[in-house]
Amino acid sequence: MNIIQQLISEISALPTIDWIITLTAIIYLLLATRNNVWCWFWGIISCSIWAYSSFVNYQLYLDAALQLFYVVMGFVGIYQWKYGNSKEELPISKLSRKDHLLWLSIGSVVAVLFGYFFAKLTPAAATYLDAFTTIFSIIATFFLVRRKLDNWMYWVIIDAVYVYLYASRGAFLFALLMVWYVYLAAKAYFNWKTEWQTKSGHL
Repeated sequence: MNIIQQLISEISALPTIDWIITLTAIIYLLLATRNNVWCWFWGIISCSIWAYSSFVNYQLYLDAALQLFYVVMGFVGIYQWKYGNSKEELPISKLSRKDHLLWLSIGSVVAVLFGYFFAKLTPAAATYLDAFTTIFSIIATFFLVRRKLDNWMYWVIIDAVYVYLYASRGAFLFALLMVWYVYLAAKAYFNWKTEWQTKSGHL
């Protein structure tokens, strides 16, 4: 079976709940690229259903827990974006080089530790890449909640790794979806950068 046939097979086999998850996730991302606070509402819906599906349909308990984390962060994101700047709307800002170095160091160490743990104690595949994407997804989510412009560059890299990770496991539909996510994250970065430059005077 070639890749095209496998994609068609995966698409035709997708349950309705997975289509709902995918559609709401895309709406979330499209709104996020426009710096629209309503993105969090759709993210909460998508991740809530995703958590249920991961737990009940796929028995992916860690992934379900991660999705519930995203649900909680969705409510935090709504509050932060609306009132996170002394009860006023939180503006877009940038991370300093020191912040980047700190979080890249922390994230890398934690990802290596988690990768080693799961490699030694579980039959999980691609443990180090899986740990990298999970840990840095959490970090990037915190950046997004704080409306940091740089979060989108992290997502570009994370989603690009997911493209390889899913493709290497034969999940070509999810890999194709991650290609779309890479594009949206890159688009969001430039949209946010333009807005940040306009409002902050950093032209």
